[in-house]
Amino acid sequence: MKIGEIAARTGLSIDTLRYYEKIGLIDRPARDEAGRRDYDADVLDWIAFLARLNATGMKQADRVRYADLRREGDETLAERRQMIEAHRAAVADQIAMLNSSLDLLDAKIETYREMERDHDRHISGAGRAHRRTA
Repeated sequence: MKIGEIAARTGLSIDTLRYYEKIGLIDRPARDEAGRRDYDADVLDWIAFLARLNATGMKQADRVRYADLRREGDETLAERRQMIEAHRAAVADQIAMLNSSLDLLDAKIETYREMERDHDRHISGAGRAHRRTA
């Protein structure tokens, strides 16, 4: 696959793909007879995985380290697993914090709803009292 097709299918720019090659996030592809990049289709799954790691907040340096370990082969399986486990724990902590924050926001929203109901009752009651005296 040519770089333009990879860009179109991944949503990454051609410049980003070249940068990813430069820093080692993706392997440098073979070249065709004209010297153009010719990627293997497997790069699509790898780029999708990298995007997921990025979406979970994994730092680029850690993604590059992971890519380097992957390139080294099966001798690095345990180290790669440990990296993913550590990152998973960090993501789980972040999710717990976000869930706690959602609970806080839900409680605050309910407090405002109660305050609005009290306010509306007060206004409605004051309006009726005003009409009776008029």
